[in-house]
Amino acid sequence: MVKLSDLFRYYKHGTPHQMAAISELETELLKVAPEVFNKDQPWYKTWQQGGKLHNYDSAAKLIKEFEGCHLSAYPDPLSGGDPWTIGYGTTRYSDGRKVQRGDKITVIEAGKLLDVEIERIVEKLRATIPFWNAMSGDKQSALISFAYNLGSGFYGSTGGFETISKRLKEKDWAAVPEAMLLYRNPGTSVEAGLLRRRQAEGRLWGLPEMQQQPAKLSLNSPFTARITPHITLGEFALGQEARRFDHQYQVDTAAELAAFLERVRIAFGGKPIIITSGYRPPAVNRAVGGASSSEHLYDAPSVGAVDFYIDGADVYKVQEWCDKNWPYSLGYGAPKGFIHLGIRKSRPRVRWDY
Repeated sequence: MVKLSDLFRYYKHGTPHQMAAISELETELLKVAPEVFNKDQPWYKTWQQGGKLHNYDSAAKLIKEFEGCHLSAYPDPLSGGDPWTIGYGTTRYSDGRKVQRGDKITVIEAGKLLDVEIERIVEKLRATIPFWNAMSGDKQSALISFAYNLGSGFYGSTGGFETISKRLKEKDWAAVPEAMLLYRNPGTSVEAGLLRRRQAEGRLWGLPEMQQQPAKLSLNSPFTARITPHITLGEFALGQEARRFDHQYQVDTAAELAAFLERVRIAFGGKPIIITSGYRPPAVNRAVGGASSSEHLYDAPSVGAVDFYIDGADVYKVQEWCDKNWPYSLGYGAPKGFIHLGIRKSRPRVRWDY
């Protein structure tokens, strides 16, 4: 019997005979269990956890809206020829071949090509753009659409992308939508369409989250200093000097956690976030019976945790929302009245019950 694990082990992307075999296998599977390829299936959710932090359906939806689906190859609107495009704006097939005049595909093939291209773009952007993993799925999706249209190598490029590169490098979230508007080919026949696309990408980027840019605080900042618009530094110490951060990297980790808490707050109608545990220095951690390796120790860069609930919101629903949207460690503390959000070394996805 042939095992799927063996097929994947010896799979080489783009090899014609293997691509043909996969297509034949898919056809056979669809005959007996068509629902097996739905994205709500458990196997697909498990597959996504292997490093893919967000669902990029928002990017795909935006790309489809502005690219349209063309099952016959069409020429570039500016050159009247190369590069020829097919499907949802695809110029090259999965095996690297250029789209040629006269090419035709099916709707299913167009969708597959789009998925492959989005994954390729994500790999490039994750490797080049600072703070990529700290961005929400909507922010990432906005940049994916931007890159799908203008090229995944835009960040740091000297070919006219200096402004948006600077905004992303400086984490100037509020200025990103305005920077996007610069890239619309002013004075050309495609300007109007590109302007609408840049505006849509800006809306996806999200005005509410623009205002959540973590402040750069120091160890000596007052407890009343705000990390984000609705969360103060003192809340991570429960207002106790004995729990004040000892290192700047701890403050930076708290800022990342607080930025996500702001997202949770918005998702539940702006109700107040109540932090029940943040930083616990070793002495405090021992006194409260914390684990010797607790994430609350913040004992390394990008390691930390916060326990919280939302005043007036169902803690189980908040926990469910966090489970879907927080890519790192999460403790199911809802039965005890809180949710635990954490970050461990190497940022694995971990789940456990209290």
